[in-house]
Amino acid sequence: MAARDRYRHLLEEISETALACGRNPKEITLVAVSKGYPWDLVQPAYDAGCRVFGESRMQEALAKITAAPTDIHWHFIGTLQKNKVAKAIGAFSLLHSVDTPELALKISQCSEERGIVTPILLQVNTSGEASKQGLSEELWKPHLESIFQLPSIRIEGLMAMAPFVEEEKVIRSCFSRLRQIRDRYRLSHLSLRHLSMGMSHDYRIAVQEGATLLRIGTAIFKS
Repeated sequence: MAARDRYRHLLEEISETALACGRNPKEITLVAVSKGYPWDLVQPAYDAGCRVFGESRMQEALAKITAAPTDIHWHFIGTLQKNKVAKAIGAFSLLHSVDTPELALKISQCSEERGIVTPILLQVNTSGEASKQGLSEELWKPHLESIFQLPSIRIEGLMAMAPFVEEEKVIRSCFSRLRQIRDRYRLSHLSLRHLSMGMSHDYRIAVQEGATLLRIGTAIFKS
């Protein structure tokens, strides 16, 4: 099956999963993770209608953005180093992986210098794994109100990664926890509409738990 067909098949499966759990499929965006693939391998997904792509390596991403059509929304989904923030501002329509208050501050400062507002997601470590980026809810909590007051950024939601395991209960718990955190803070911060969670191996569980952004690469591009 070609990338074009795999992309379309995924859209169908996501829609079916959403409808089965009472969700509107239009609430869910498939972010095609194109990192590691040259544009000629990514283009079939574009030709099939995909307009949201995710990258995690700055140099590769910027080169791809230059070569690709201009109607694409590029999301940065990888670890963003503070010394790369200036390059990210304006190039990406959403930064998924803001994993510390210090990084949020840096993005705000660079965005203010450019005179733009940068949409971001805060990365929360809901699995407790040391290997995962992001802070736990407890470590984010003392900083949240000050982060929401920063100029030139707009916090649009939360992002998390579940452990790469077979146990559905473990994966579901990580996604469910992220949704519960989002829902609590959304009572006072209505901009928190997004949940970026779910990849090629666990996107169905993510849909069932409320994901609005699915980061899927292997299931589309790896033949």
